Amino acid sequence: MVLKTDGEIELMDAANRIVQEVLSAIGDRIEPGITTRDLDAFAEATIRRAGGVPAFLNYKGFPATLCTSVNDVIVHGIPNDKPLCEGDIVGIDCGVLYQGYYGDSARSFSVGKVDPEAERLLTVTKTALMLGIEQVQKDGRLSDIGNAVQTHVEAAGFSVVREFVGHGIGTSLHEDPQVPNFGAPGRGLRLRPGLVLAIEPMVNVGSSSVKVDSDGWTARTADGSLSAHFEFSVAVTTDGPRILGVDAAA
Repeated sequence: MVLKTDGEIELMDAANRIVQEVLSAIGDRIEPGITTRDLDAFAEATIRRAGGVPAFLNYKGFPATLCTSVNDVIVHGIPNDKPLCEGDIVGIDCGVLYQGYYGDSARSFSVGKVDPEAERLLTVTKTALMLGIEQVQKDGRLSDIGNAVQTHVEAAGFSVVREFVGHGIGTSLHEDPQVPNFGAPGRGLRLRPGLVLAIEPMVNVGSSSVKVDSDGWTARTADGSLSAHFEFSVAVTTDGPRILGVDAAA
């Protein structure tokens, strides 16, 4: 567990501001007919123009700037030339390296008008993320985050993915500790100011089971049900959680 100084957290905030700029602009561009490869090219250009480096590109061999996860894809979808269709949902995960520090965040978007179940999935997953973030308190327990996520998701009748979890972040994209989206409360390490966590619920409509495509990256729901993914990088402070890259009033 690596604790960051105030100055380091400010650099991570700057990295995450680039990530949020990318995600917001992509949200404005998503519509039926656009391809995830189009979105990926836009994201890379935007990151480099802002003085950052795409964090995912060539990370352990990943071939793109964005992870683009459509419908039953949970995470790590590879951008391609298949047009998005009305009614799809797509998770966009973006990472940026800026002045030696990483930012990492994800949002799931609807493509045009989606059915009520898909809309509810997006709402439940985003709310679960925010409830998890509320548990990021000085001297709180790590497992309180995952318990808040799991409790909300399962009350809605959905399931939490267990094979993939959140993580610490800083000068490395993935640092200790791991941050599960499930578990009993009151367990694990105590949260200390300076710790930065990437908290990222992945929620399925059906079973929590996962299968991975032959490309070694694309992780799907085993039963073909829809999945959604939201993520923020969050710093522990003496005053509670600080979502990096986002103004407090936002």
